[in-house]
Amino acid sequence: MGPLRTATGLPRPPERAPTSSTPDERIAALEAEKLELRDRMLRIAAEFDNWKKRARREQTDAEGKGRESVLRDMLEVIDNLERATASWESGGAPADIQAVQQGVGLVLRQAHSKLERHDVKPVEAKGKPFDPRLHDAISQVPSAELPPGTVLSELQKGYRIGDRLLRPASVVVAIAPPAGADGGKPAAPGGEGGNTQGRGGEGT
Repeated sequence: MGPLRTATGLPRPPERAPTSSTPDERIAALEAEKLELRDRMLRIAAEFDNWKKRARREQTDAEGKGRESVLRDMLEVIDNLERATASWESGGAPADIQAVQQGVGLVLRQAHSKLERHDVKPVEAKGKPFDPRLHDAISQVPSAELPPGTVLSELQKGYRIGDRLLRPASVVVAIAPPAGADGGKPAAPGGEGGNTQGRGGEGT
């Protein structure tokens, strides 16, 4: 007699004999499963802690490299200033003012070039409408030349790095001149005084 087959004609798998386990065996199996899950969770927690430490170390290294790059560029500017001052001190003769101005201007242009390499650019201020997000108002001055709320002058440049503000610009803001500021002008000829004199002539 051949093996039993299902309705589809495939051989029917042999039936397993029901396994019976004692309560102690079931408790032992659950304890083993609990220990396995605990060990797995401990491994996951250890891997996550190692990932956090590695990410923090990589972030610190990246920040340190960024600072090193900026400071290295600034050291070049300091080197040029030190060479310039050393040449003035050892020259013996009085420094040429024009040469000093040209040297300082050269170093300043170099500093601006270094800042632009790091995406640091100045904030536009003078002649622009006052923007509290970009400007820090130090004082207000009446002005008839510019509309009220316009930046009249810049005391200290502001800078931004990318889309973020690095330092606001310190500015003086124009306000409207006080009313009647030009009301103290002398009377024009032919005014009230002229009329009084005329009336005196009529009485003679």
